[in-house]
Amino acid sequence: AQADVRRLYSGGFQGQLVSAVIWLSSAAAAQWMSITSEVVVLFLGGTLIFPLTWLAIRLTGRPASLPPGHPMAALAMQIAFTVPIGLVVVVALLSGHGELFFPASMVVVGAHYLPFVFLYGMRLFAYLAAALVVPGVLLLVWVPAPVALGGWLTAVVLAVFAFLLRAS
Repeated sequence: AQADVRRLYSGGFQGQLVSAVIWLSSAAAAQWMSITSEVVVLFLGGTLIFPLTWLAIRLTGRPASLPPGHPMAALAMQIAFTVPIGLVVVVALLSGHGELFFPASMVVVGAHYLPFVFLYGMRLFAYLAAALVVPGVLLLVWVPAPVALGGWLTAVVLAVFAFLLRAS
């Protein structure tokens, strides 16, 4: 079942690239527009990750979803819903502290990659989780940083891991 997921989703390649573009867009919105725009772009863009990933896979000529009754289909859907729910909590808790949105979102998104270790059967997702959670926590707790830094950093991490996951 894990091999089916790896094969269908190219080890997470398209999903990571789509996510990287969304984070890049959100970081650009934070950098050159407003803190509010970063939240809107990341939240709305996040709702498009699945359909854009599906489209990217379909453009390669391959099927873009697991067959009905596949044992990993329910887990994949459950994992997908963790991020929007987590971001609602982040937005609610950080009212008035928009500079903390990206670091807190890094922690939520990073944590959501932990079940991918089982879903894909790829330990590399644990390293992706750590590559987002650790700097997210550092930016939240110890390092005062420009508002958009977490967004830029996450976009780069996701893009790099897209290719690492594909290669593995």
